Amino acid sequence: MVALIVPGVALVAFFLPVSFLWIQTAWITPLLAIVMFGMGLSLNFSDFSEIVRRPKDVLIGSAAQFIVMPALAYALGRLFHLEPALLVGVALVGACPGGTASNVITYLSKGDLALSVAITSLSTLLAPIATPLLTYFLLRETVAVDVLALFLMICQVVAIPVALGFLVERYWKSFAAKLAKGAPMVSIVAICLIVACVVSHSADKIRAASAVIFTVVILHNLLGYLFGFLLAWRLKMPVAKIKALAIEVGMQNSGLASALATQAFQNAPLAAAPGAIFSVWHNISGAILAAFFKRWKTDSNQPAE
Repeated sequence: MVALIVPGVALVAFFLPVSFLWIQTAWITPLLAIVMFGMGLSLNFSDFSEIVRRPKDVLIGSAAQFIVMPALAYALGRLFHLEPALLVGVALVGACPGGTASNVITYLSKGDLALSVAITSLSTLLAPIATPLLTYFLLRETVAVDVLALFLMICQVVAIPVALGFLVERYWKSFAAKLAKGAPMVSIVAICLIVACVVSHSADKIRAASAVIFTVVILHNLLGYLFGFLLAWRLKMPVAKIKALAIEVGMQNSGLASALATQAFQNAPLAAAPGAIFSVWHNISGAILAAFFKRWKTDSNQPAE
């Protein structure tokens, strides 16, 4: 459903931006915090126990995500000679952790869902440190990066909402269960509002550089899938793990990238565009990949041949 709704909203925002100009860019941060709170509600100790139970798999997945996607962002930026604002946006997408969309796509792919959730959880926990440092490393020669400001912003948008959601689920389970029933729909609405806001406010700039933006975003996502797949294959992981790792590496929390671009790089409004386009595209590509992966039925306990 998300694969249809989010692109539909993005198309309306692109061709009829006036329809969504009422959404203020200042709303992006609280909207994303709502999404992350919903993620926190879905977490429990069993998700984190996977990190202890299978530390090698989880660490490989998280490390791959924070190495492959930033490296691809840097390589694509150099290859396409991106202007500074676009480079900021692509770098932020590359430096962000995974998002809950990857867990949904892994589930639809019949991949290792527990591993996917554990990698997403760990990368999210690491994000306040990893994302600012990676962003600084990628952009230090292009724009000024306030590492402390990014750290505080990610704590505000990601760490605190996720922690609150987790605590509610842990200590007020009946209340959490009621909230969890509506959380997926609320998250979809929040994501749609974020995408609509970014696209509508940047529609003219996106049109001016659309070919470059879309090409880089699509390559970033597809190459992420490919490198994650090849890494897991090379390590002779079972098929279910290969699916999870490919999806985790290729899919990012692009809503966070858009929020950081909007708040931390206000002098470069186009920087939010790659994150918004990634949000739309990875839902489409993820749905297609899930349809393909779902047909790949091999014993999940045996390494892929």
